[in-house]
Amino acid sequence: MLFNNFFDKEPLNYLEAASLYGVVSQGRYNVAMLEILYNHAQDEELKGLIKEALSTQTKALIDQSEEMLQESGSQIPSLTFRRRTLHKRPLAIDPDAKLSDAEVAIAIGTMAKAAQTAMLAALHQSYQLDIAMMYRELLDKGLDWDYKLLQLMLKRGWLPRLHKACH
Repeated sequence: MLFNNFFDKEPLNYLEAASLYGVVSQGRYNVAMLEILYNHAQDEELKGLIKEALSTQTKALIDQSEEMLQESGSQIPSLTFRRRTLHKRPLAIDPDAKLSDAEVAIAIGTMAKAAQTAMLAALHQSYQLDIAMMYRELLDKGLDWDYKLLQLMLKRGWLPRLHKACH
């Protein structure tokens, strides 16, 4: 307990601060990409998953990371991107410039996996319990979200069903 109390009072180390800084920067970019992908999506369930990824995962992680950086006196990234409106009706985008729902689903799935891999690496470099718990909780939510996306992709035929090998 004394050991944990000692580390709980320590300022962020360089790896923790750099990880949080990177999370905020990449997260802001991911928000911009998710907003664009939302506007390309036609499927209402897919749009719902993108909204969930924006609010309960990406923006939540950014907010918590910024708060931890501020509390430690660290600088917050100044990198910002233009906010986009999440349109309720489909936009008139030429078919050759528009992503299909399958392409949107694959793109957001790839983004999620990259973000989760980065969070797992940051988790392993953390000494602060609150930072480690934040990453763990958001990873758990992210894996639950991945499962919902996978189920939707299988249901819509955006991923092939693989036949099981029989021996």
